[in-house]
Amino acid sequence: MTDELVFYTHPMSRGRIVRWMLEEVGAPYRTEILDFGGSAKSPDYLAINPMGKVPTVTHGGSVVTECPAILAYLADAFPDAGLAPPPGDRARGPYYRWLFFGAGPVEAAVVNSVLKVQVPDDPRMRGMVGYGSLETVLDTLEDAVSRTEYLAGDRFSAADLYIGAHLGWGMQFGTIPKRPAFEAYAGKLYGRPAAVRAREIDDGLLAAQNAGAPSS
Repeated sequence: MTDELVFYTHPMSRGRIVRWMLEEVGAPYRTEILDFGGSAKSPDYLAINPMGKVPTVTHGGSVVTECPAILAYLADAFPDAGLAPPPGDRARGPYYRWLFFGAGPVEAAVVNSVLKVQVPDDPRMRGMVGYGSLETVLDTLEDAVSRTEYLAGDRFSAADLYIGAHLGWGMQFGTIPKRPAFEAYAGKLYGRPAAVRAREIDDGLLAAQNAGAPSS
């Protein structure tokens, strides 16, 4: 058994969020780049993540999938990085709240909007989807990022990273509107040195992949 930290990803995936987290953590890690329709579906990788998707992190005997779970795991596994409020700290409540708000209401509402999934205008049906409406989710998020510099206490945490990544990605591709509060919040976070390093790494990997692609 080894304590090596291994990161399975693709440079154009949600793995970019985890890359940012890994750069914030600062611990050495090894990257395995997978192809969506090829190596990600190989027997070797399916033995690690039966979903055949990225990102995945392995660390010692632990296999962690799903972005918010990976972020929470890394924050706790490497506490010296200060990416989560310590147990017992009051900020732990909002930390979990916003980390999983991103994983639940934000992602579900945005994806359903992109796919043009229409939730019936019936209070019972809206209650079933959990987020109510995209507008409610975005208004709630706008209020949160407008009130304070960081979502959990007085310092940057994995919750900020996850929400900031959602906002940055969504505004870039037009799935989340460019509200001034969103631009200010995400812009501040995207300027962090670890965020810049992570983008440079993944953009470089993506460019290398594209350069090696056969011409059509």
